[in-house]
Amino acid sequence: MTTEAPQGFPLATSSWDEKEYAALHAVIESGRFTMGPLVKQFEADFAAHFGSSYGVMVNSGSSANLIAVAAAVLDPRSDLNAGDEVLVPAVSWATTYYPLQQYGLTLKFVDIDVDTLNMDLDLAEAAIGPKTKAILAVNLLGNPNDFAKLTALAEKHGLVLIEDNCESLGATFEGKAAGTFGAMGTFSAFYSHHISTMEGGVILTDDEQLYQMMISLRAHGWTRELPADNFVHPKSGDTFDDLFRFVLPGYNVRPLEMSGALGIEQIKKVPSLIAGRRANAEYFVGKLGGLEDVRLQREVGESSWFGFSLVLEGALAGRRAEVVAALSAASIESRPIVAGNFTKNPVMKYLDAVVPAELPAADKIHVDGLFVGNHHFPVLGGIDLLHDTLLALH
Repeated sequence: MTTEAPQGFPLATSSWDEKEYAALHAVIESGRFTMGPLVKQFEADFAAHFGSSYGVMVNSGSSANLIAVAAAVLDPRSDLNAGDEVLVPAVSWATTYYPLQQYGLTLKFVDIDVDTLNMDLDLAEAAIGPKTKAILAVNLLGNPNDFAKLTALAEKHGLVLIEDNCESLGATFEGKAAGTFGAMGTFSAFYSHHISTMEGGVILTDDEQLYQMMISLRAHGWTRELPADNFVHPKSGDTFDDLFRFVLPGYNVRPLEMSGALGIEQIKKVPSLIAGRRANAEYFVGKLGGLEDVRLQREVGESSWFGFSLVLEGALAGRRAEVVAALSAASIESRPIVAGNFTKNPVMKYLDAVVPAELPAADKIHVDGLFVGNHHFPVLGGIDLLHDTLLALH
């Protein structure tokens, strides 16, 4: 694996070594490029690693959210239907929200906790009304939610809980993996994330019926990959007929066999990848925790530290553009905290949403929030440089 940053303090770097490249070459030599046995093996390895019963690989974390929401709505056991409300945090990535709109659900935005950057669970409970049927919780920048409180809230109000864990692979809460607390949890394996399969995503679940529905939804809504005895639709026993029977309004979001091959190698490295990120985080918190004009993310459980967030306060408040320019001049890459307050985006005119009159924490992130990268190898020099650059701006 890469052992040091190429230069400066980048947002993302590769965690591949010769094993990933050998895996790619093996697929090329096999001549099979469409989804096949290596994807299936990766799904099993991924689920086993995180203590889940079933894994479904798709072509991206965004598609993982789409398939999870589709399965939740189409599940005949579910009371989640078009017109129902789903609680969502005001700070997240665009494709947390879009699948809900695409299935006719109403997005009910809830402000975040400015310290954890996750949904404020007290505000979430206060937002629950008679039409609220689900929560799509996001574990932001590696930080898990307080799942003791969140799962109790969902159970108390009879809400379907889905986790968007695309930024938090490897995070845990009380020893249990983030992405395994809800009915389904989604993961991303994009280049800049904890593991990379080029493009790729995974949904985990312990529910066999949801698993089978997602297998069908992933590939055209057909029964081809389902066992003879399944929860979705009975097979006829005629192989020719069963290859082309369409029973759910599905998609084609299948991954490539190359992505499965890469995933098999990447999942082996997860313990060391997360350990490296957590070691950097310990140094980061120790180094920057004393800066009075910067608020750091407060860890819940054990974060997998996707990146290091900075919320500017005091003398630095309102000066994000200046801070970003100074960081760039020092070769430190930075980005906004996901999409800031998502409700400020023009796309909102297309979404059926309930937005509170005020979202003060999300607004603060929108104006004064940014994050820098974290990596699986030591970046202590980059953190020192970050500290010194911020200190010089005071």
